[in-house]
Amino acid sequence: MLSNHASRASTPDFMPVVAGLYALRNIFVNLYYVEAEPTAGQSRASWVLIDAGLPGAASKIRRHAEEVFGPNNPPAAIIMTHAHFDHAGGLDGLLDAWPDVPVYAHPLELPYLTGRSSYPPPDPTVGGGLMAWSSFLYPKHPYDLGNRVHALPADGSVPGLPGWRWVHTPGHTPGHVSFFRDSDKVLVAGDAFTTVVGESGLATLTQKQVVHGPPAYFTPDWDAARLSVATLLSLAPQVAATGHGIAMHGDELLQQLEQLAVTFNEVARPKIGRYAHEPATADASGVRSVPPPLVSPWLKGVAVAGLALAALALAGTGKKRKKEKKVYRAAYRDNPARPTPAKRW
Repeated sequence: MLSNHASRASTPDFMPVVAGLYALRNIFVNLYYVEAEPTAGQSRASWVLIDAGLPGAASKIRRHAEEVFGPNNPPAAIIMTHAHFDHAGGLDGLLDAWPDVPVYAHPLELPYLTGRSSYPPPDPTVGGGLMAWSSFLYPKHPYDLGNRVHALPADGSVPGLPGWRWVHTPGHTPGHVSFFRDSDKVLVAGDAFTTVVGESGLATLTQKQVVHGPPAYFTPDWDAARLSVATLLSLAPQVAATGHGIAMHGDELLQQLEQLAVTFNEVARPKIGRYAHEPATADASGVRSVPPPLVSPWLKGVAVAGLALAALALAGTGKKRKKEKKVYRAAYRDNPARPTPAKRW
């Protein structure tokens, strides 16, 4: 169970998911605090941090940690679902503050945490909204944690968290992992799938819940991503806490996750895009090859800026014109309703 401090720490951006698991929303990405099961004679809560948020997030992460677990009580470990900038950006500040805390990631993720390789370039051509269109601006550089980062244990155990196991869920990145607690079927899925339409700025702002594929602009291997969703469905999770979106529970989660797994290529995989039909390849040394871009990133940026300026110009012109007829239009929907799957859990 969480510390007695937890009830005082809860805010719209920091709240419990289930007993022993807290979510911190860092602007548009989530990271998680997980309390370990107490042992006999233990005087203070032992806990683990999953992911590290955006650059500059370290002080906020530490503040909430102290509210829940008390001062001078760093985590037993920081474990990474993957090392994209929105999940690893706070690592430098955290490791400075917690000099004895180790970091763990899948072996295939280590090149991006030891300075050996950058990720494949993001793909703004996948469409879906502002988050995707602006992705060419996102950092993709590697982090270099030196000897502070280690490979996750090969037996699937999670350092500092007895009762949890890690599951390799590649596709979004080569070494992406999810974390699962069998006793109550709680899943921390990272970006293997999300619970919001991550490509859309509007959906990200409103946090409307829906089981959705991994953020398309940062996913370079769609065949692997599809298989990873099927792997997680096979666990039949009762709770899913993801890297983007509000946690989901119960039958609604299972129904939507099944629907995503069955229709993945139709509803999640981009119809066009740099990696839509040809993946980037990687190994233990990092990225080996990437397909050519469909559109130069700077041209995409110019196009987005041009559309924004055109929209502003039209809005200004419209105010000067006399209204002749009011036209009603259907509201734009980022995510059309999906059919209810036949199978019930």
